[in-house]
Amino acid sequence: MSTIARKIIPRTNNGTGSFVLQCRKMVFNYCEKWGSNKGMIEYIRNDLVKFAKENPQIEIVVQPRPAHHPIIRGLYLNGRDKVICTRNLTPKEIKTKVELLRDSSGEKMKDLTKKPVISTTESVRGIWSPFNSNPHTI
Repeated sequence: MSTIARKIIPRTNNGTGSFVLQCRKMVFNYCEKWGSNKGMIEYIRNDLVKFAKENPQIEIVVQPRPAHHPIIRGLYLNGRDKVICTRNLTPKEIKTKVELLRDSSGEKMKDLTKKPVISTTESVRGIWSPFNSNPHTI
């Protein structure tokens, strides 16, 4: 891109000028003989074509995986992937898992139990010290 074009065309971030879905590919693995794959087979037969038409930017791959439980693998633009096991799930539950993978960013899950802010002072008043108190009370 030339320098003039860089000045004219503004640089957009994801969500401000255009939105780029982070999920680039979904792989559906199933086994036709195992009973735990019943919901996945039904979802592939009835609902997957509709999902693929609604999301043309996602590559859909259906692969048989003999003698295994069904899984859905989401591959993302950042190079990461997420795998969800759909053993014994209904097609409706599988649909929610597929939407979860589609809407996910591919980033690693963050532990929300830790403190969100890292600071040198743990409270608003700062770190307590006996030297901070009134010298007449010591």
